[in-house]
Amino acid sequence: TQYVLLLFVFRLMPTTDDHVLLIKELANNLDFWRPDSVDLVTIDMAVDFHVPLAHTDIVYTMLQQSGMKMGVLIEDLQAEMEEHLDSRDINPRAHSYTKYNTWDTIQAWIASISSSNPELISRQVIGNTYEGRPMNVLKIGRKSSSTKPSIFMDCGIHAREWISTAFCQWFVKEALSTYGTDSEMTSLLNQMDVYVLPIFNIDGYDYTHKTNRMWRKTRSAQSGSSCIGADPNRNWNAGWCTTGASPNPCSDTFCGSAPESEIEVKNVADFIRRNKSSIKAYLTIHSYSQLLLFPYSYTFALAEHHNELMAVAKGASNVLRSLYGTEYTSGPGAATIYPAAGGSDDWAYDLGVKYSFTFELRDTGRYGFLLPESQIKPTCEETMLAVKYIASHVQKNLY
Repeated sequence: TQYVLLLFVFRLMPTTDDHVLLIKELANNLDFWRPDSVDLVTIDMAVDFHVPLAHTDIVYTMLQQSGMKMGVLIEDLQAEMEEHLDSRDINPRAHSYTKYNTWDTIQAWIASISSSNPELISRQVIGNTYEGRPMNVLKIGRKSSSTKPSIFMDCGIHAREWISTAFCQWFVKEALSTYGTDSEMTSLLNQMDVYVLPIFNIDGYDYTHKTNRMWRKTRSAQSGSSCIGADPNRNWNAGWCTTGASPNPCSDTFCGSAPESEIEVKNVADFIRRNKSSIKAYLTIHSYSQLLLFPYSYTFALAEHHNELMAVAKGASNVLRSLYGTEYTSGPGAATIYPAAGGSDDWAYDLGVKYSFTFELRDTGRYGFLLPESQIKPTCEETMLAVKYIASHVQKNLY
């Protein structure tokens, strides 16, 4: 039985302060899936984590002795990692919208899709990553001589959230293939432009394909530490490093050495600042938990446009649910999941981008970051409905 436990993903329900304390004592031996780090663990919160090989016995024994409610989400992480790539028989170098493509495949796709329809799509490199990979932003919309209002969307800030990256590719495909037939999409792309950054954290994403599937951060070197990378969604100048983020370079939620210390964050922030007058909405796609969040996460204070943002989030969640019955929870980040400073949506909102939303896609923990490829299509289809709902509201309520 010892061997069977080797790569479990557990879910705990701490109900006392002692339970929370025990989780904190064990934290150095755990890889937190939800919440993002041990600092965010509170009573009556579902805590999902995976235990590295070497620590399984001791962790399991201590948890059993604590009397804490404990369940197993994934019994064999290694098997699940292999399993979630359902389509291994397909040519690995061929791009597919229903599989998790490698960075090389996505890069080739970006080149070919952006030359496929010059009337509707163009691309620009907004800078390079820490390891020198080009960050391409695709601009989708009918060509116009004047600057149109726009929406900015990014995917894959966190490297291991592969379904996020799959969604940006799906969105581009849908936008191009339904323009002219779908009235909502046609109207949107006639009146507005959509900027899509298919992968934000390219270095990290490449690393999850080649070395460590569970990697989350960037891949930058940190002075004075042997630990690599910072959390690119704790690195924005929005209550930076005050709550739900760590100053420790070895933490998964390391806030970086300063706001925008990560070149990827700086490249995107510079692009949004340059285009601030036209960008009316900011959408960032994450996984997992089935949430539609809006500011704030770094404070419990309500955003100035709280009521409108809540109404839009609820409307988008309803239309998403209409397809497959997938339930989403909507609300401001701090109150809906946990306080976390330095996030991109809060930064965009404080910059003046009123419609700022974070999606946490499927699922609620059965597969977590290892959502099977068979769920890419339904996840993307339902998410498209929500994104189009938000875009339509923005289009009708330009400011």
